[in-house]
This record gives sequence, C-alpha cells and structure tokens, in this order.
Amino acid sequence: MIGLPYSMKLAGFPLGLLLLLGVAYITDYSMIVLIKAGAMSGTNTYQSLVSRTFGFPGYLVLSALQFLYPFAAMISYNIITGDILPKIFQHIPGVTSESVLADRRFVILVTTAIVTLPVALYRNMEKLGKVSLMSLVLTVIVLFIVIIRASSLTSIIPHTEDAWVFAKSNAIQAIGVMSFVFMCHHACFLIYGSLEEATIHNWSRITHVSMMISLFISVQYSVFGYVSFTGLIQGDLFENYCKDDNLATIGRFFYAITIILTYPMECFVAREVIANVFFGGTLTYVLHLAVTVVVVSLTTCISLAYDCLGMVLELNGVLSATPLVFIIPTACYLKLSEEHWYHVNNIMPCFILLLGMVIMPVGFFMAILYPQECNHGRDLFYCFSKNSTSTILYPMNASEISTT
Repeated sequence: MIGLPYSMKLAGFPLGLLLLLGVAYITDYSMIVLIKAGAMSGTNTYQSLVSRTFGFPGYLVLSALQFLYPFAAMISYNIITGDILPKIFQHIPGVTSESVLADRRFVILVTTAIVTLPVALYRNMEKLGKVSLMSLVLTVIVLFIVIIRASSLTSIIPHTEDAWVFAKSNAIQAIGVMSFVFMCHHACFLIYGSLEEATIHNWSRITHVSMMISLFISVQYSVFGYVSFTGLIQGDLFENYCKDDNLATIGRFFYAITIILTYPMECFVAREVIANVFFGGTLTYVLHLAVTVVVVSLTTCISLAYDCLGMVLELNGVLSATPLVFIIPTACYLKLSEEHWYHVNNIMPCFILLLGMVIMPVGFFMAILYPQECNHGRDLFYCFSKNSTSTILYPMNASEISTT
C-alpha cells in the first residue's frame, strides 16, 4: 500500500482516486466471477478451473503468472527492506551514512540470511498464520503515522506545479500498481472452501465487505501519502520522509517488521507453484531446501542489483496482476457460459476482459519507455532545513526551501 501514493502521481490525483475505485470494483467483481466459473466447471482450485477451461497450455500460463506475482513481490519486499532498515540503523549512536549498516546491499544480505530465508524454509503455511494478523495491525499503525505526518508536512513542503492535474499520461501504469495491491485471486478458492456455508451469495457478501475495508485503507494511504509530497512522491513512500524524522522512523520500523515477515509467505506460494508444475505437488526435504534457496537467492540478487520499487510494482502489476485479475477469470467465465458473449449477462465480463488485454501490453511498454525517476537512500531537498532536520518542526516558506 505504500506504493499507492506513487500511483496517484502517475495517473493524476483526481483520476487516480477514480481509477482506485474502478480497480477495486473490478477486483471484487472478478473474484465473484472466478468462484462462479469454478461452480460452472465443477472445480475447486484456480489451477483446475483453468485446466478444465483451456487445457494444459492454460494451466502452464496460469502457473507462470502465479509464480511471477509472488516472485516479483519478494523482490519488492527486499527493495523496501534495503530502503528502510539503513535509515533506522543510522539512529544508532556511532552508525553514519558511511557505515556498513547504512549499506542497502549489506542489510538485504544479512536480513535474508538471518530472518527471511530461515522462516521461508517452513513447510507448513499454518505456522505463518499469526503473521497476517500482525501485518494488519502494523499496517493500520503505519497509516496513522502517515496521517499524522501529513498534517505537518503539507504546510511545509511546496506542492509541485502539476500536483492537482486531473489526468496524466501514465494512468495505465498506475492501474498496474493498483492491480498489484488488490490482487488476491490465488486465495479465493481456499477461502471459499473454508466457509461454513459455501454459496455464491455468502461469498459475494464476504467479498464485498472485505473489498470495502481494503479500499477504505487504500484510499487513506493514497490521499494522505500523496498530499504530503504531491509530485515528489517515490515508489516507496518512506523514501520521501527525511532520514532524521523520528516519527517516520517509528513507522519505518513497524513496516520493516511487516515486510520481513510477509516475504516468507510469498515464498511459500512461489515454491508451491514449482512443486505442482515440476514435482507433482510434493517436495522431498532436499528438494524443499534446494527450491527455497534458489528462489530466495534469485530474488535477493535482483534486489541487490536494482533498487527502484516503483518500476517493480508497475511491471508486476501489468504483467502478472492484470491477467490474474482482469483476463483469466472473465475468460474462463465467458467460455463456460451457455449464453452468447454479447448476452446482457456477459457484457461486464467482456468489458473487463478487453480492458485487461489493453492494459497489459500498453502498461508494459509505457513502463519501459517512460520510467519514473527513483531517489533511494538520499534525503530530498526539503530535509535540509537551516534550523533542523530532526522532525521538520521548523517551517520554511517555499522560497527558502527552493534556495536550500
């Protein structure tokens, strides 16, 4: 969610909010369509649904996308870890910007070796169950910090010239980021099967409530994150807060915990896909160890070499989240439907399918051709107050900031 303010910058703030509502609605709709398609085909997993509908080639495409999504998410989590922890460590007496603890590559390597890899080696997902609750609580705490910080920063940091432009040309890239945030289709059948009364009506009700809560939190992050920094916003929201901002450091600490503990859950999903495609769904102890080490090592190497979170969010959104949210659920439903594609009941699935087929290639080429600037590990100009950089409590007017 810390990437959502960045999506407002890409799309334009007013249009960005409208797109956020639209992507939330489409995600909600496609999750319901996915379960309906499962009921129509007599299947109870995403993989079996696609296999029944589009055969083995469809299964391979889905598996590739279901691997790519958590794999890219793991890369983004490592990038965030490398962004956040060095700034936290620099609050330790004796640790400076030249210290090894301030080096993002060293921090990523140590965190991976000591925390994420050992936890990722768990074979049972249930052992990570409490992490979800902790992540939710910490996410809300971080949100409160973002809101509190916005109340002081909006009067200090000058808005960029195009801050309130209705729409910008990078809107499709913004949709990719939003799709990445809301995508949860890989868990739909698992949750649906756990309901005491598994009916389409109950599933629809639960989906609506869950999406409304997610949307409410997402809007708060988008609004308060964006109004704080407007066009200066980075793909990682915490990169915009000054290194010596004590309240932001507390937020960084809580968010770092969330990220580090969520990484193994994504690794579990990626490893499960590999097990299903290449090893019949079961991994021996040696294979479990080997696959985990290889996946973690690859994501670590990529995150060491590349540090632009915004680009990772964009590409993962358009290449994996968009087909998983927009294209595949609706394509399965339309193929299984006994009615013609132009029937009134199929208008919305057709629209979402076509929208996804446009967003995916256009968003990819725009992300490559028009990459956004990244600022990592360096304070932005407004942090260099002549009075104080500790908490930005000494306001300067816009001309003073520009001069600084």
